[in-house]
Amino acid sequence: MGKDFLEVIVKHKKEEIAEAKKLIPESQLCKDAFTSIIKRRPFIKKLEKPGPSGVNIIAEIKRASPSKGAICPDLNPAAYALEYEKGGAAAISVLTDQPYFKGSLDDLKKARNASTLPVLRKDFLISSYQIYESSAIGADAVLLIARILSQEQLRDYLKLCNELKLDALVEIHSEKDLEAATRAKARLIGINNRNLSSFETNIDTAIKLVSLLESYQIAVAASGIQYRDDIVKSQQAGIWNFLIGESLVRAENCQAFLRSLMGLDGLDE
Repeated sequence: MGKDFLEVIVKHKKEEIAEAKKLIPESQLCKDAFTSIIKRRPFIKKLEKPGPSGVNIIAEIKRASPSKGAICPDLNPAAYALEYEKGGAAAISVLTDQPYFKGSLDDLKKARNASTLPVLRKDFLISSYQIYESSAIGADAVLLIARILSQEQLRDYLKLCNELKLDALVEIHSEKDLEAATRAKARLIGINNRNLSSFETNIDTAIKLVSLLESYQIAVAASGIQYRDDIVKSQQAGIWNFLIGESLVRAENCQAFLRSLMGLDGLDE
């Protein structure tokens, strides 16, 4: 994808949203969004404290990525959601971007219907239209990437999420991103170990940045978590929440692998 990945995808998202508005006006989507509030499952609440194993894992449903290509294009979102829940995941993340990750809104609906866990919509959200859409399709939380939003957008979208009872995971990759997230009063901070411009990944990114979080903020480490040792190393820095996608989807037995990441392999369920 090259170094201008975020610019390319944001441009494409703007075109996608313009087309979507022709099918469903934002005013209609807004009405649908507010009717979904009563069905919301708590997302942040599940991540406030370490789970029974000492960690919480947000297990991701991911078909492909721009950096790795096809990962598991024919995956069954409902089957994965069920396996993730059985394996002890705290929540589920579903990639809904189609052009670059081969996901869909339907993937999120199927995953949520198959599970009792809260579900995060992971996409490149740059418009209130997408936030209304996320609520309307049944998401419990959304990803907001600090780097692709202005300070005003980040603040306004967090406010809108609050009105819709949608939890928000604000993604950062640098101190500058964190400053923006903190100014917007973001509580749940996803520290992406992957640089979305160069695709370089280093789990020390989260370990370094977590020490700069405010006392009210909760960290989630994302990208590059492949082994139990990666989790232990991050735990030592004070991180207990992890968003894991590729290594879980590639695993021969995702339920067993999930338990091994939490240090539960070999133990009775």
